Amino acid sequence: MSGLFDLTGKVALVVGAGAGGLGERIAAALADQGASLALADRAERAADLAATALRCGTGVSTSFCDVTDEAQISALFDAVISAHGRVDILVNAAGVMLRKAYDETSLDEFQRVIGVNLTGTWLLNREAGRRMSPQGSGKIVNLSTVYAERVGPVPESAYYASKAGIANVTRALASELGPHGITVNCVAPGVFYPTQMTAALSESPDQLDWFARRTMLGRLGDPEQDIAGPVVLLASAASAYMTGQVIYVDGGWSAW
Repeated sequence: MSGLFDLTGKVALVVGAGAGGLGERIAAALADQGASLALADRAERAADLAATALRCGTGVSTSFCDVTDEAQISALFDAVISAHGRVDILVNAAGVMLRKAYDETSLDEFQRVIGVNLTGTWLLNREAGRRMSPQGSGKIVNLSTVYAERVGPVPESAYYASKAGIANVTRALASELGPHGITVNCVAPGVFYPTQMTAALSESPDQLDWFARRTMLGRLGDPEQDIAGPVVLLASAASAYMTGQVIYVDGGWSAW
């Protein structure tokens, strides 16, 4: 069975891979399973991206990319294929959050969240599909959240909307890319702490406690332990007959 999870010889592109986020932990897990890694993040996160590359070992290529810019996404895939010869796996962990009440959120702010989280996912998936289709194989893993089909107690309507969209974009592209041998799935994490995105919750211990009690397991997600397995599953041959799925990794939150 262990061979089903072996990624030796596969090239994995992880977008949003800067240190401090779930992308860092995902990249390290894929490297542990033998994948050759290409990592990408925004230019302003150069130091964080270099830290992830150092953690993942030798032979890792890095690139900068704004996921809202289709020209940069095309150039990213060109660079990865130039360095590694192909792209077998795409993991999109790029994302932003905006914690603001609806009546305090500007149109520009709303559109930025949608642009990065939802439009960026679609653009990356579209380019991956174009590059993988001639191979007749490929694995695409998107990241949504536990809020893919619900909302939480924090006012962040733009974030909720974008993450729900990711779930359905995943299903739609799974349908279109399935005939080309490409699977498209989505991991929907609950509250993982600490990460760069959830660091601000350190100032709200009562809210952290509420999030933990909201799960069936009574704890928050551990970034170092709890995200790697599900993503490796969806990136590997172990999930050959899984596509169009949203896999909740949330300690049971969504089952309640």
